[in-house]
Amino acid sequence: MTMTIGKNAVVEIHYTLKNDAGEVLDSSAGGDPLMYLHGTHGLIQGLENELAGKKTGDSFKAVIPPALAYGEVDPDLIHSIDKSMFRGVDKIEPGMSFTAQGEHGQQHITVKAVEGDQVIIDGNHEMAGQTLHFDVEVVSVREATEEEIDHGHVHAHGDHHHH
Repeated sequence: MTMTIGKNAVVEIHYTLKNDAGEVLDSSAGGDPLMYLHGTHGLIQGLENELAGKKTGDSFKAVIPPALAYGEVDPDLIHSIDKSMFRGVDKIEPGMSFTAQGEHGQQHITVKAVEGDQVIIDGNHEMAGQTLHFDVEVVSVREATEEEIDHGHVHAHGDHHHH
């Protein structure tokens, strides 16, 4: 019986991710497949939804709206702060990214613009607001071990051997 992807399936996929303009944002081609435990939010929700019910050898395209990917752009995460907040950074330029310690733990921020002594920063995920286009090939599907289910993640080859 061929196993289909469902809860507690360990799945390996090859994927290429493009944006609306067709630019490749990420791809596993030429490397190891991405391995994840289905149903544990290891992947963005939209892609996990598309993978459910698929089996080894299946290839498909998926178009994931922002709501099921990295969310819409949240204007509340875009702020203007004083340049003096960037201690030890000589030149602040748009596109630079930093990890800042915020009230909710670490937050990834990107510099959007610099206007005089004010720096416009954006705490949204870099793919927020984007529709994501995936080309996916299912490489393998197997049942998770009890240990993997307990831990909520995959043990890669060589980590643990159970026979």
